[in-house]
Amino acid sequence: MALSEDLILEKKNLIEFKEIAVRTINLVFESVEKDYKTKGNYRIYFSKSHNKFIRPINHNLFIFDSKEFEQKFNEVVYILGKIKGKEAVINNEEENLINSVFYTTQQALGCGFDLLIHPNSARKHVGNRFEELMRCVFSEIGISNKRIVLQVPYETEDGKTKMYKCENDLVISPYDEVKSSTKKIDEKEVVISVKTTSKDRMGKMFTDKLLLEKIQGYPQKFIGIFLNDVQRKESNNISYTLVSGQFMVYTNFLEPMEGVYYLDPPPNVLKAPFNKHMSTFAKLLTTDVWDILAS
Repeated sequence: MALSEDLILEKKNLIEFKEIAVRTINLVFESVEKDYKTKGNYRIYFSKSHNKFIRPINHNLFIFDSKEFEQKFNEVVYILGKIKGKEAVINNEEENLINSVFYTTQQALGCGFDLLIHPNSARKHVGNRFEELMRCVFSEIGISNKRIVLQVPYETEDGKTKMYKCENDLVISPYDEVKSSTKKIDEKEVVISVKTTSKDRMGKMFTDKLLLEKIQGYPQKFIGIFLNDVQRKESNNISYTLVSGQFMVYTNFLEPMEGVYYLDPPPNVLKAPFNKHMSTFAKLLTTDVWDILAS
């Protein structure tokens, strides 16, 4: 199957993600003629073969060699097995490896889309693959999960009843199977907004939480997972897209999230006061998710 065809297909497990990431790394970083400029921790690649730019790559996180990536991916699967057992302590090196491997997985696919797929089509598929990757990771550590579309009846001005579709990217559960349905989100379960970036989406996450609480009449546990918040600016620069002040206003004056997590966190995430509400994806897997599910 051509890589362009493989990229747009749903991925159902971590093995499929590993295989397509290896294919994409081979193409983008080992086969294509390109050059790059460095800005801070990021490389801005330009493919001479395709006459296209590739999304900024954090070279401190990304694994550019496909064989090294495959080896480290297998190591992370082993670490996820330890997390599932809830007995082993995961050290900082293992947490960093988790962030690096899954950042590389998603960004490799994104780079493949940049080169091979029309941008209008690529945006949706990149987001879909990220949601699928997160579902596969939670499944690997033994947390049941499901995408839930809540059907909310409302009355129109002409007296007719219609259904509003409240789409939830992911619902994770402390139970063996997700209990939430199209009619309600179980009180013990957690809604997750899974987006590649918070740009133009941060506010929706907070309003979705408020809406669910208003509809259901009880507090709704809600977290956000983002890949990164950085974009290319012209041909040799980057800009961060996290509007940190806006996030703090929403947090202080609306309903705060149970947590927001990044694979590639922008600088502010790890500084006070943001680090009280934001952290790395690995921290979610190793400690926070179990506390949130148990609360």
